Amino acid sequence: MQNQFNIFAMIQQGWYATYPLIVISIICVTIILERIWMLAGVSRRATHRAEQLIPSLRQGKFDDAMHQLNGRRAAGDRVFHEILAEARTAPRERLNELDEERRFAEVLQLRGSIWVLATSGASAPFIGLFGTVVGILIAFQSMAVMGTGGFSVVAAGISEALISTALGLVVAIIAVIFYNYFSQKIERINATIHVCAARLIDAAVAGRNAAMPAGSVAVGD
Repeated sequence: MQNQFNIFAMIQQGWYATYPLIVISIICVTIILERIWMLAGVSRRATHRAEQLIPSLRQGKFDDAMHQLNGRRAAGDRVFHEILAEARTAPRERLNELDEERRFAEVLQLRGSIWVLATSGASAPFIGLFGTVVGILIAFQSMAVMGTGGFSVVAAGISEALISTALGLVVAIIAVIFYNYFSQKIERINATIHVCAARLIDAAVAGRNAAMPAGSVAVGD
């Protein structure tokens, strides 16, 4: 009797809820691993790149700074490239707008499919609860049809039904934890890139003004 009600048998018994939850869990794990890979080191690379660009910008060497960004694919590099493309002539207000616009696009890309984690975290417990309710109904219906009862019969049916709720809670907990983790990490990345972009704008404006002939009016300062 013990072998009949092992964990795998209970999962198969409640297939109408457990199988969808297993599919959801596989999707969530895939997204989690992919986002961990994509978000690793983004802040560090942005800070390092800004430190490399600032000296050239302060000296007014905009071409050298742009050359360092050519071919770069990181989120921070794309933001910096948009700013430096107009840093030679655009006023500070325009450079700040470019920073905001480009960072907004990068944050959307960094978030990727993490909304699936939030959706899974919200829906998985209800899928599990549905499986439990249906399982309990089936157990009581079988008891009524067969005309048998007793604690052992009820306990066996309920144990099979509750596996759906347990699995749903496990999937939801993991999904919510990683959704919050990724959300906070992306916010920190966004803040880091913003700080680095502000430093680049200051350096660009300073280098541009330093290169101006004496008596000229500074633009965007």
